[in-house]
Amino acid sequence: MTGKTIITCAITGNLTKPEQSPYLPITPEQIATSALEAADAGAAIAHIHVRDPATGRPSMAIDLYREVVEKIRARNKSLVINLTTGPGGRFVPSIEDPRIAAAGTTLLPPEKRVEHVELLKPDICTLDLNTMNSGGEVVINTPRNVRIMAERMKAAGVLPEIELFDSGDCHLARDMFADGTLKGPGLFSLVLGVKYGFSATPETMFYARGLLPPGAVWSGFGIGRAEFPMVAQAFLLGGHVRVGMEDNLFMSKGVLAKTNAELVAHATGILKSLGASVATAAEARAMLGLG
Repeated sequence: MTGKTIITCAITGNLTKPEQSPYLPITPEQIATSALEAADAGAAIAHIHVRDPATGRPSMAIDLYREVVEKIRARNKSLVINLTTGPGGRFVPSIEDPRIAAAGTTLLPPEKRVEHVELLKPDICTLDLNTMNSGGEVVINTPRNVRIMAERMKAAGVLPEIELFDSGDCHLARDMFADGTLKGPGLFSLVLGVKYGFSATPETMFYARGLLPPGAVWSGFGIGRAEFPMVAQAFLLGGHVRVGMEDNLFMSKGVLAKTNAELVAHATGILKSLGASVATAAEARAMLGLG
């Protein structure tokens, strides 16, 4: 709690739906503008997913990622850009034969899941280590596939942010550091509040932090109503924080956030009330060893 605290803003995500909020950023222009507004409110990192502008549904189209990145960079060269590689890991078994993929399956080869990262070379990209139930579906990230993705991130010169959803993910991460797939001390994100994963409680965050490699840089965040309580908890345990419409759409019960900047501003207020100093983008770059 003696250094600067980095705020990440997760702009639009993969699972939140336009029908849940009219304020959810959808188009590349909306996503980029929302990221820039979040930066003005105190976010040092923008975590980016893209959407099909016509339908609002998740997309992995490289042209959409390129447009978002270019629009952000044209107006703010300091903001740390973090592109997702999470999409492409979902499996929905058919009712008739669970070996056959049903509608909603997004499984892609690991090489395709990092193609936009190799081409656009953001500052950071996520590396999800979770294989878990997700609603009535399954997310699959096998050790082989995540190792392939990690090696390609390394070759592209992009820092992986390792997303951990449960304790087994932490053990896999440690193995990947031990065998040299990943280089330490590592950047980690503890995802709390996803059903069937880490619960969003102080005890769970404390336990998960203890599973990280020595010297790890980490953030912790909560899903839904746990978002703001976990901002405080992560700071008190020495971590960085994340908020954004990917994780939570509400300022308070029944009150939708109109912008990501509102969520960031509220998180900034919580942190400052606890005595934190919020890192600028330039300070975050220095702390994470980014150019």
